[in-house]
Amino acid sequence: MNETARQVELKKSPLHDMFETAGVPLIDANGWFVAASFGDVQAEYETVRGGGAGLIDLSPRGRIRVSGSEAVPFLNGLITNDMKTLAQHRWMNAVFPNVQGRLLAGVRVLRLHDEKTGRGELPVFMLDTEPATHERVLQTISRFTLAGDFHVEDLTLTTACISVQGANATTVIGAAVGPPISLQGNSLYKLTWNGVEVVLVHASHTAEDGYDIVVEGSAAPLVWKQLENAGARPVGANAVEILRIEAGVAKFGVDIDENLVVSETNLDDAISFTKGCYVGQEIIARIKYRGHVAKKISGLVLDRQVESGSKLFSRENKEIGAVTSVTFSPRLQKWVALALIKYQYLALGTEVGIIHGDKRINGLVTELPFVKGSWFTKDDG
Repeated sequence: MNETARQVELKKSPLHDMFETAGVPLIDANGWFVAASFGDVQAEYETVRGGGAGLIDLSPRGRIRVSGSEAVPFLNGLITNDMKTLAQHRWMNAVFPNVQGRLLAGVRVLRLHDEKTGRGELPVFMLDTEPATHERVLQTISRFTLAGDFHVEDLTLTTACISVQGANATTVIGAAVGPPISLQGNSLYKLTWNGVEVVLVHASHTAEDGYDIVVEGSAAPLVWKQLENAGARPVGANAVEILRIEAGVAKFGVDIDENLVVSETNLDDAISFTKGCYVGQEIIARIKYRGHVAKKISGLVLDRQVESGSKLFSRENKEIGAVTSVTFSPRLQKWVALALIKYQYLALGTEVGIIHGDKRINGLVTELPFVKGSWFTKDDG
């Protein structure tokens, strides 16, 4: 297949044409064109980490609307967290496991405002997924649409998701929208912006305070420009990757995949152990109450640069895991990595090594996230 044909197949964000016209370099990420950088990766990073407000196009993430009187029981039987506890205008993390308790996808479940119908008020949800797991989640839930009052609509190609990340995110959002906005915790808010309905979600992808804005695709360029005018600076995928690793956010297909039992990921807040039966629940519960995981995603601080995929060894030279993502942390001035490590070596401060030629590169097991930014220090009352 030639390069032109390959590019035709890539999906385009509603912001694609604006970026292309501006000469922003675009790269392929999970079958989408994404902005690599807006000219200065270090400056983009510092905007987010240094107290500003970074503007990120997250439109390639999947957005799936789920509604109906049976939405709660259907979803509750498929995911690890307890849908019955999720109130309107709140969100929670959850995981779709298979019958063996292995990871199909990590998602964020948003409960929107209930819709009024002739049968009363019915719940409405939006599932936010990574680009790599969007189709899998869609297929998993769509097969239940004929089984009851359970409706699924894929909004990914008709909407955009624009994120503002950084300690100054609230100020920027307020300046762009008009009235003061300050959401707390895992909350969301529906408002009208430029005559278009948007969903504003208080959420972090970087360990900094932040908001995601879900809006109709046609309105996305105007929203983006208004946020820029309010003081946000565009941030591309290269800087976002550094911020992701510093924040300890595991990426599907890179750090975690379907070969891992859910408990072996770092998605602990996505699991309820009191909700009752769901797909894969018995195996996930058995690991918690009768034993422990064989391995788990953890953090490493390293002496120097290593490559993703590098094998890890104990002090006794036993193979104990592998590096999954690695970056140089400008904030810590150290190389940091996410790694899949055997259970016996997960204690904080455990020494590990990577063999590179005839040299041994040393590392220490470290808690995640590597950088605790404004998301952790913001007073949510």
